[in-house]
Amino acid sequence: MYGNESFGRRLRLAHLGRRDGSGLLLVPLDHAVGAGPLRADGDLDTLVARLAEHGADGVVVHKGAARRIRPARFRDLSLVVQLNASTAMAADPDAKYPVATVEEALRLGADAVSVHVNAASRTEAAQIAHLAAVAEECERWSVPLLAMMYVRGPAVRDGRAPELVAHAVAVAAEMGADLVKTALPDDPAATARIVAGAPVPVLAAGGPPEPGADAVLGRMAAAMRAGAAGVAVGRLVFTAADPGAMLRRLAAVVHDRTPAVIR
Repeated sequence: MYGNESFGRRLRLAHLGRRDGSGLLLVPLDHAVGAGPLRADGDLDTLVARLAEHGADGVVVHKGAARRIRPARFRDLSLVVQLNASTAMAADPDAKYPVATVEEALRLGADAVSVHVNAASRTEAAQIAHLAAVAEECERWSVPLLAMMYVRGPAVRDGRAPELVAHAVAVAAEMGADLVKTALPDDPAATARIVAGAPVPVLAAGGPPEPGADAVLGRMAAAMRAGAAGVAVGRLVFTAADPGAMLRRLAAVVHDRTPAVIR
């Protein structure tokens, strides 16, 4: 299923996707750098404990956040460390810059690392160069690489346009990513073509929860039916009044591959 075949990489990927025959359910919790605190109570450890209990396969966090989570939470949960960032306060929020290294992530016990790239942004060149450099480090240390690929920039009208999404996925694979998270098109047939043509597994990004939980869950169910390898949904979960209950609904879509939880 995965393109890179070193033993260490395969071992870490096996831990990440240890539910045989099931989709991968990642919960990104790296939003605090970009948009501010995840939750008013600030209790990341308790949140991660609930996610582990209710079906998450892994969480994506920054290096400082990882240190605030008890190691015991990762007995049945994978740790993915985010290596770049930007804030909504910046002159160009689409510009991502390095904030951690593969070696730092390994010292934290990470199973994988993640890099965010905004293709078509003003700083696309630096971001793709960083992705390529991280891929080389991942090869050196046998660490899986998740590329979060979005099409965002001043000339982009529709970042979910099938030809643009397919191109972004191809860039990630060509640079050496093992997994790609992206905002897939609304058209299931277009999603199926992108997923089928991708040389690496593709995860559906959850996106903003504003349309409502049912709408987001419906998109994730459609992506799974179209062949996505899993989903990476953060804001829908950590902004919910009951993150555990929301995650259970999401896990039913991803792990059981059923739309029955969509009301």
